[in-house]
Amino acid sequence: MDAAATTTRDAFEPTEYHQAKSSQGEIIEIKDFNLWYGQAQALHDVNMTIEKGMVTALIGPSGCGKSTLLRCLNRMNDLIDNLKIKGRMTMDGMDIYAPGVDVIGLRKRMGMVFQKPNPFPKSIFENVVYPLRVDGVRDRRELEEACRRSLEAAALWDEVKERLEDNALGLSGGQQQRLCIARAIASDPDVLLMDEPCSALDPIATSRIEELIDELRGTYTIIIVTHNMQQAARISQNTAFMYLGRLIEYGQTEVMFTSPFQRRTQDYVTGRFG
Repeated sequence: MDAAATTTRDAFEPTEYHQAKSSQGEIIEIKDFNLWYGQAQALHDVNMTIEKGMVTALIGPSGCGKSTLLRCLNRMNDLIDNLKIKGRMTMDGMDIYAPGVDVIGLRKRMGMVFQKPNPFPKSIFENVVYPLRVDGVRDRRELEEACRRSLEAAALWDEVKERLEDNALGLSGGQQQRLCIARAIASDPDVLLMDEPCSALDPIATSRIEELIDELRGTYTIIIVTHNMQQAARISQNTAFMYLGRLIEYGQTEVMFTSPFQRRTQDYVTGRFG
């Protein structure tokens, strides 16, 4: 019997935790979190804390709930019909799903980067400063400073500083994704959510994004969904392994990939299923 069949048959054991602690403390806590799409349950009793200033990777086979969990953090799943949740998510003690929460304000604190680069059909400059314009910033000097600061943080300034008025769609795929990261950090969020940000990029562009993530760590808390286990091992300090909507194991990345506590985790990271 193969590993996939075994893991499907066996009862689920309690989640194993051995995560690294940040000197900055925790920023997000997820407690007994469940989610349903209609009658289909997609997340089952997820409990985890996200450490401030660290990179946390979410891994697991397709359909295991990684992206669903990520999108719950900034309430992007609110747009889906027949969605039901149970449990709590807090950020710095604030209940993300409490009545009256300013969802727009929440999303400003959590920049989002998607699988495929999604620059607006505007200039490079206008792409970067878009979040500030939405906030009502009109001062040209303030916008220019924010644009330069964000592009420098995204390791893109030197490549585009002479063509800020060019259409962003003329950039390469890797440059477009770094531009999207610059746009995500322009409003100075606390958290960066990344949903497979390298899946549409070539190896060279992927390497640049990974280097950028390492540079941004500490300044921002980064949560990244990835199917690439080697990428998770390279860039993250904590890794969460999910399977069938459940958190199986959550801990220090080095431990997860060298001596995981759960058999399911070992089977997945060694390629026996997935």
